[in-house]
Amino acid sequence: MRYSKKLINALILLEKEEKVYSKDLGKLSEELYQRGHLKTSYRGQFIYYQVRDVEAFKLDLVNIDESFRDLSKLLALYEKGDNLTRSDMASYTGDSKIKRKRSFEGFLVNSYTDIPARIGDDQIQICPSEGTFTFIADWKLFSIPEDVVIIGVENPENFRYIRKQKCLFENAVSKVVNTKSQKILFVSRYPQENSSSDLRNWLMSVPNKYIHYGDYDLAGINVFHTEYYNYLGARSSFLIPENIEQLIIKGSRKRFDRQYKKYKDITSPLTDVQDLIDLIKRHKHCYDQEGLERQKEGKNE
Repeated sequence: MRYSKKLINALILLEKEEKVYSKDLGKLSEELYQRGHLKTSYRGQFIYYQVRDVEAFKLDLVNIDESFRDLSKLLALYEKGDNLTRSDMASYTGDSKIKRKRSFEGFLVNSYTDIPARIGDDQIQICPSEGTFTFIADWKLFSIPEDVVIIGVENPENFRYIRKQKCLFENAVSKVVNTKSQKILFVSRYPQENSSSDLRNWLMSVPNKYIHYGDYDLAGINVFHTEYYNYLGARSSFLIPENIEQLIIKGSRKRFDRQYKKYKDITSPLTDVQDLIDLIKRHKHCYDQEGLERQKEGKNE
């Protein structure tokens, strides 16, 4: 698909964390806004956009359209104008056409108990064997019972070894529904390194409680806010283990230092998440969520 040079230049400016005039993004502005990437500012009656998280934005651009993987090269191709050949395009994309298409749409699900579900009119059971997952491709027709609690897992290793963290998850669920015996569906956006909106759009279409399981750092909290809480509101929460302060104390100072300038002003309307932010800032450390899975194996962090 061909794009205007104005649009490509605007995307390049966004990657540089600069503000762009809303109309320069054309119809793509709505998609980027719905995916949670854009924050708005005003100059008089004119609307300008800036990116919330540059790394997530860059990754998701490729998810939106594979031709966006290197905007400078794409712009150079378009600068050729009428001299642009199919071989030029093939050398850039590995195909004779620049395509706006993802190979897979959907997300991964996992569970350690049987969960009844439906794909349209077809009934299915979700309970993959350990070491395997189920991929939900036709996610717009996917439904589960309303009382199932959904836990979104950011880290692939934690998503694979959910059985090793069963106590952690049951404690988290008991805070939401006052029972440890509630069935849990674990979900993971696919691929993990891209911020695909399929999972979030599905979560918005169902009434289930959602618990976000991410890294215990300022960037991870920002992901929860911008990509989930802003869309799901009060039925979403952040998984925080009871021993979080001990974990933070032995976490990474380097990662805290890298993130602090960008996220130093982050706040949360949720009391427990705000307490976590204050804890991270007080100790000046961050903690990876996969450390909780490794603890079960007796590994040192």
